[in-house]
Amino acid sequence: MLGGGAAGLMCAAVAGRRGRRVQVLEKTRRCGKKILMSGGGRCNFTNMYSEPGNFLSANPHFCKSALSRYTPWDFVALVEAHGIPYHEKERGQLFCDGSSKQIVRLLLDECAAAGVDIRTDVGVEQVAADSAGGFALVTNDGTLHADSVVVATGGLSIPKMGGTAFGFELAHQFGLTVRQPRAALVPFVLGEPARSYFTGLSGLACGVEARCGDGVFDAGMLFTHRGLSGPAMLQVSSYWSPGMTLEIDLLSDGSAQEWLLERRIARPDARLSTVLAERLPKRLAVTLCRDAGDDSLGDPRLRELSDIQLGQVATRLSGWPVQPSGTEGYRTAEVTLGGVDTHQLSSSTMAVRDVPGLYFIGEVVDVTGHLGGHNFQWAWASGQAAGEVV
Repeated sequence: MLGGGAAGLMCAAVAGRRGRRVQVLEKTRRCGKKILMSGGGRCNFTNMYSEPGNFLSANPHFCKSALSRYTPWDFVALVEAHGIPYHEKERGQLFCDGSSKQIVRLLLDECAAAGVDIRTDVGVEQVAADSAGGFALVTNDGTLHADSVVVATGGLSIPKMGGTAFGFELAHQFGLTVRQPRAALVPFVLGEPARSYFTGLSGLACGVEARCGDGVFDAGMLFTHRGLSGPAMLQVSSYWSPGMTLEIDLLSDGSAQEWLLERRIARPDARLSTVLAERLPKRLAVTLCRDAGDDSLGDPRLRELSDIQLGQVATRLSGWPVQPSGTEGYRTAEVTLGGVDTHQLSSSTMAVRDVPGLYFIGEVVDVTGHLGGHNFQWAWASGQAAGEVV
């Protein structure tokens, strides 16, 4: 087992319970480092409503088999069996009441009970098909031989937590196609002049509906000193490519034009910024009306705006166009989009079709979940699928 993260430990425990002799090789000093940092230290370990529609892949049907055979409730049952208190935060997101350490402990205890041997600080330098069958693994602690190898090395996201391209390089070595990886669930960076316009809003949050390509998300947005973050931005980043424009609906909880017409009747002498501050944070309302350069709405009194002009303002507020200059990249990305092309894998076992004994699971595979516990659910489900057969 290459990798002691969520998918790797899950797979190891399942295989070990079947009587398989399993060894986990983790290149860092401790297992589950990304689990420990997830969910603000409380680990959003699954989502009650996780289903195939919450995942992106060039082969959208691939994830259905594993997800249907190991559901969120299966992992919840495991959490409950270990006596870990948990709660739903919002939209089906389940978190530990205590600490992410409890989920790591759960996985390590499951592995221990299954007789799994876990070795940390072991870097794998080379994996090759053995002429006698199976594989030879050259590590910094000697050469090992295995009948099967499960690659659960993750992706490129958060390199300080151990993210590397090793899994992709290994796939290439065995002749597999890797779909172009890129950072996902990641904050956006704005270029000038937009960054200067919104500098004063750093730290301010508001609810929006963000749209890009096929992605539409109703959630929070956060202004940062470099650009835009928050759940809505992280979600839609998985659908964004350089050159694309985001559309941000700042008044997503109703008809902007109808509301503005009503406010003109009720408060004809009020400035537009004053009225917008009824629905938006005041600093944002003022910035949109006075400080946003060529994108400024202006700050007339409502009685000075015709129906057509109010409609234009409403349209702007409902689809504010933002063209990011980029993202924060893998440094802060929660996941890596892309990965090992799933057309080369069995959807029921995660095995490589043309390389007997080789498996890929978790983030290294071209299956990427939405924010909110879905990527952990893929780790559990794909780990379970491989663990049942490896």
